[in-house]
Amino acid sequence: MTEKEQLKLSNQICFPIYSVSRLITKAYKPYLEKMGLTYPQYLVLLVLWEHGTLSMNQIGDRLLLNTNTLSPLIKRMEKMNLLRRARSEKDERNVFVELTEKGTSYKNDAAPVPEKLLKSLLSEEVELTDVLLLKDTLDKWIAILSEKSENQDRSASQLK
Repeated sequence: MTEKEQLKLSNQICFPIYSVSRLITKAYKPYLEKMGLTYPQYLVLLVLWEHGTLSMNQIGDRLLLNTNTLSPLIKRMEKMNLLRRARSEKDERNVFVELTEKGTSYKNDAAPVPEKLLKSLLSEEVELTDVLLLKDTLDKWIAILSEKSENQDRSASQLK
């Protein structure tokens, strides 16, 4: 492929992934608006519903979010009374996040959302097996890219 061909938007691997991500987030919007949630807030709730109380670092690791992105998100959710933060008694640098009763109650409202969204992705051209194969491939890419990113971060911190 020539340099000119390489720089065409239609030849980029990342652009369709970026576009689908934005469109799926947009597809979630009507379901989440009923609960007064944004997509990132929904992701935080998913992690807490699954794992219970977690540290900020654990939430960030699971959602691949930096502290500077996660902290304001958690603060907004705390103001909405969906969760509460508490400093660790053993190490004050660690902040743990737990669901409130209100945050836990949202789980029932959110339960049908994944199936509704999945149904909206299926068509004559796209079957469930296609979606599951794509998810499996994306999970593998996340693992590969996360490992490379961690290695780069380690290398950069060693240079300091």
